[in-house]
Amino acid sequence: MNFPTPIRDAVFTHTFAPAGALHADALRVAVKDLIAIKGTLTTAGSQAVQRLAEPAAADAPLLAGLRAAEATGMARIVGKTNLHELAYGGDGMNPYFGTPPNPLDPSRVPGGSSSGSASAIGFDRADAAIGSDTGGSIRIPAACCGVVGLKTTWGRIDTTGVWPLAPTLDTVGPMAADVDGLITLMDYLESGFGARAASTSAADSVAVLATPAGHRCDPLIEEAVGSALRSAGIATTALEAVWWQGAVDHGLTALLGEAYRTLSWLLQHEEFIEPRVAARIRLGAKIGDAQLSLAHAFRSVLVDHITQACTVAPLIATPTLPMLPPLIDDQATYAPYTAYTRPANMAGTPAISIPIPLIDAPPSLAHLRASIQLMGPPNSEELLVSTARRIEAAVRQ
Repeated sequence: MNFPTPIRDAVFTHTFAPAGALHADALRVAVKDLIAIKGTLTTAGSQAVQRLAEPAAADAPLLAGLRAAEATGMARIVGKTNLHELAYGGDGMNPYFGTPPNPLDPSRVPGGSSSGSASAIGFDRADAAIGSDTGGSIRIPAACCGVVGLKTTWGRIDTTGVWPLAPTLDTVGPMAADVDGLITLMDYLESGFGARAASTSAADSVAVLATPAGHRCDPLIEEAVGSALRSAGIATTALEAVWWQGAVDHGLTALLGEAYRTLSWLLQHEEFIEPRVAARIRLGAKIGDAQLSLAHAFRSVLVDHITQACTVAPLIATPTLPMLPPLIDDQATYAPYTAYTRPANMAGTPAISIPIPLIDAPPSLAHLRASIQLMGPPNSEELLVSTARRIEAAVRQ
């Protein structure tokens, strides 16, 4: 099923004219509009922030490698991308700047919060993009839009100059149409990453998370995950993670509590904030310091659980989303966007999402994609991308 490129542009908040000569294989990079780019406003997808913002005096430090690549004609920043307001939502819908269309099906949500980044890649307006991920905000839109997204280890990429949401959870990472493009951009974010990834062998086995108690995963997605792993020749063991729900719950506490402390000052401009986002900010007022400290204390326990699981198999595999991207018209219904993504943020560990085909899907859904998430212990990004490349090659055959 082919959908036309939409006439209305809700993908970019800023676009930049080409500058200088480019190599034929130069990487076109979009940057989420949480990240400072010298001379432009950082809007965070918010009318309230846009009204208060001034042009950035300098680039965010994480752009240094990309700027060096621009100077040699090997890359170009094409624009700043739209997002779920304040990066605080999973569906990617933005009433003020417009909702970036889902390139697989514009009747469905693009996923958030890095919705514009995923949409730009899916519509071939960028080869790769820089997103941020606090509870799944790279991996969720990547899953919805059929692209690849990497949530990096907390602290591995400098977040100075990035609009904050929940500082102990916030990370920055690359998104791309395929794993090779993701590695290229990651190499600009962290010099030498590409060479290290190339010398890292893919995992031969993974621990597949059993559906956590109280959750439900679409059987189409479960079958797609299993088929992708079999196609890639990756052995599987079952993982019964009784700690998973604790990671989801403590992660929500940390997100709500930290986001309130970071963003509550904006409520004085509430008339310019989307009501769903304002309500979400207010929820954090219920999280006291003791409750927040308890959530933070769980982090080291969770890292131990993940590390232990990765002694049985090098990586943990889950669906990225337990459902296909919801229809925009169904957004009154709760969708569990972060059921599988939030634990990696709570632990500060890396995770990657890779689009995979649906198996025997009805014709009405055949144009969509499922997505598999791989999680690893801290600083295992090289192993993640090598294994993702193996899966990608298998499912594309």
